[in-house]
Amino acid sequence: MTVDGCVFCEIAAGERPAHVVLDDEVAAAFLDTRPVFKGHVLVVPRGHVETLPDLPAEEVGPFFARVQAVARAVEAGAGAAGTFVAMNNRISQSVPHLHVHVVPRNRKDGLRGFFWPRVKYDGDAEIEDYAARIRAALDEPIQM
Repeated sequence: MTVDGCVFCEIAAGERPAHVVLDDEVAAAFLDTRPVFKGHVLVVPRGHVETLPDLPAEEVGPFFARVQAVARAVEAGAGAAGTFVAMNNRISQSVPHLHVHVVPRNRKDGLRGFFWPRVKYDGDAEIEDYAARIRAALDEPIQM
């Protein structure tokens, strides 16, 4: 189910442009337009749900298998030493559609606690380069 006017539903349905790195029957994942660090990906369930408690129990495992695969791909594709994986439920949730942030991390990168600085890509070529590298790292089948 999609909801009219939901930005993430529109991206998942291919109705709104985004730098998509994963698109399957369970989830869509795409680069955040206001990344904490370059390579920051949002993973959303294909069907519209607002929060984690709203996600049907039988969909939790398949959805988080995609989050896990994206976390691996962000490390490989962005050349990161690790990732920060997080979600908000209602409070601080900028779009009312469940989404998981997968943020590339490196030692001394400046991220402290829950202060999230934002960076900008140098243009369309750079953002597509990050998306392509992460997509390439996702070429392996998702394990369940």
